[in-house]
Formats: sequence, C-alpha cells, structure tokens
Amino acid sequence: MIVVHLTASTFFGGPERQMLGLARHLEAGIRSVFLSFAEGGRCRGFLQAARIQGHQARALDHDTPRLVRAAREITDELTRLRAHILCCHGYKADLLGRIAARRVGIPAVAVSRGWTGESLKVRLYEWLDRINLRWMDRVVCVSEGQAEKVRRAGVATDRVVVIRNAIDPTRFADITPRYRQQLQSFFATPRRRIIGAAGRLSPEKGFGIFLHAARRLAARDPSLGFVHFGDGPLRQALEREAEAAGLKDVFVFAGLRPDLDRFLPFLDLMVLPSFTEGLPNVVLEAFAAGVPVVATAVGGTPEVVEDGVSGRLVAAGDADTLGEAILDVLFCEERRQAMGQTGRQRVRDEFSFTTQARAYEQLFATLVPASIGIPLQREAV
Repeated sequence: MIVVHLTASTFFGGPERQMLGLARHLEAGIRSVFLSFAEGGRCRGFLQAARIQGHQARALDHDTPRLVRAAREITDELTRLRAHILCCHGYKADLLGRIAARRVGIPAVAVSRGWTGESLKVRLYEWLDRINLRWMDRVVCVSEGQAEKVRRAGVATDRVVVIRNAIDPTRFADITPRYRQQLQSFFATPRRRIIGAAGRLSPEKGFGIFLHAARRLAARDPSLGFVHFGDGPLRQALEREAEAAGLKDVFVFAGLRPDLDRFLPFLDLMVLPSFTEGLPNVVLEAFAAGVPVVATAVGGTPEVVEDGVSGRLVAAGDADTLGEAILDVLFCEERRQAMGQTGRQRVRDEFSFTTQARAYEQLFATLVPASIGIPLQREAV
C-alpha cells in the first residue's frame, strides 16, 4: 500500500515529527511518500529529514497563488506514484488534496490538528477548511476536543476518527549535563529554578499571558528564570514588553533551537498558556523528558495533563491563576519530581507511535479494498 502525505511545511516541527514517526512505525507493507508545497523553500528541512529516514519526498513546483496548477500537479503525482490513499495535513493540503484524490479515485483523509485563528487571513482559510472537511472520506482528529470542534463544523460523526499524537521517549534518553549549564548561561546570573515554554509566538498561544505571570513571579522570587524556545510574529513585541518590564535578564527568548530536546530534561517546569490547542506536542515532549506541565485547559490538553497529578490545569487568559499554579508545582521538590515521572509513564503507556500506527492501519484497511490493502492481522491497540 502506498500512502502519500501532503503538507505545507514551513519548518521541521511537531506535525512533521508526527508524520515521520507514524511512517517509521507502520507495517513494512505500507510505504509512505511525502509531498510538500514549497513555501518559499522552507519545506527543505522536513523533506530532507524524510529522505534521511528513507522515504521518497519532494517539493511541489506549484504553490499559492497558482492553485489550479498545484491541484493538477498533485493529481499527476498521485497517478505517477500509483497511490492508494492521500493523507492531507493543513487547510491548503485539505482543499487541493481532496480535489486531486477525487480525480484519481482514491480516498482522501484529513488530519485535523486544530485551528489557530491567528489572523483574519488564517481565519478565512480555516473557515473554508471547516466546510471542505465535510467532504473528506475521513477526518482524523488528534484529540477528543478537536473531534468535537470538527463535528460542530458539520462533519458527519461516522467520518470522524480520533487518533492522538504520539511521542518517542528515546529522544530524551541521552541527557547531557552541559545543556543545564548552557541553559543557565542564557541568564546574567544563575537561576534557582528555570521555567520553560516552547511554541510559535502568535496570539493563540498566549505567551503574552505567560510573560505577565513571569513579571509577577519574578517580583516575588528573584531567583526564578524564564525561557521561551521558538519564534513567530509576536517575538519583537514581546521582547520589547519584557525589557520594559525589567525582565531582560529574567525572561529569555532563545529562538528556534534544533537541540531543544537536549534542554527539556533540565527545565524545572514547562508552561503552555494557549487559548486553543489540538493535542500539544510540547506537552508530550515535556512529559517524555520527565518535566511536569502547567497548561491551560483547552482543546485536547486535559486529555494528557492530569490536574494535580502530572501538572496543573488552569483557565486560559488568567495570568494570576497561571502564576499561582506555577508556584504550586515548584513549592515541593519531591512532588514536582513525582509529577514529572507520572507524566513520563503516561506518555509511554498511552501515547506511543506503535499505538498510533496500529490505529492508522485499521483506518487505511477500512478505506482501501482488501485486494490491495493490508489484512487486519491484529486489533488496534
């Protein structure tokens, strides 16, 4: 069986890791191929990673605004590859991928990771996506929370499947002490506790709320340090705000780091202050690294974080409550470590790529004729 993944990769991030992790754990009889819109050349990192893993991967020649040509090119690629199924990742892939899949006569599956609504332009595209999803053969949602949103958008219940994101815990097995030292070097003076965050600096992620909470916490405990990994349209504004609040040496913007995995185990706490989420990869990554999480109870986050057990859940948009939850986790070191270990065990037990792959195999087998599909040799875990 040949499964083609269509995406619009702008950098090698969480969704890209999910695609490659799935491909690595599927049965040997399923071959994964990756196509990406060029996105001005930003897709190269993902496609190179796919090739290193042994997969066929290429950038499409046509992109926005040449959408008609792009749809025709996707159709030609599916025909050339003799694809059996198309998995679409993102609103552009959903729209053009469904058109191409229909022309070729193969099933189209959308993977719905969440809608951000970060700008007027994005909100328009996501509105179109909600409508387009109604005609996909299946919509895979990464959480029950996202599935509920997809159903409310008008997608028939029998076309909605929940297959959660996964994590490979071995990414965090190699702990190098120098990364704790490097983490400390981000600050002018050593920090007793370092609270981290990671993600795109865009409005829906709520990192402005995290900054407000950090300002209040730093006033109460000057030994705390805060670091954010990532980039985005709000970076300059948030950096200026941090400097104006006197947090230049307390709240560090570390930018995009290819070695983020090496830093995570040395954080004392991970914070995710989002206003909306599908199922956040950063929570899975923090737990796999043994780090407890304070997060907002939005989307699929409560399906991973157990309040008071592996971290804390708070309402979105409330800096005071977020700050108190951070202090609550840091108050007792023994409890903090226990929360991190509980989170680590949870992702190992429930969020493995093996579990995810078996679920996708079951899905593919329901959509592709048995004569060219895979036998249901075992039940999905």
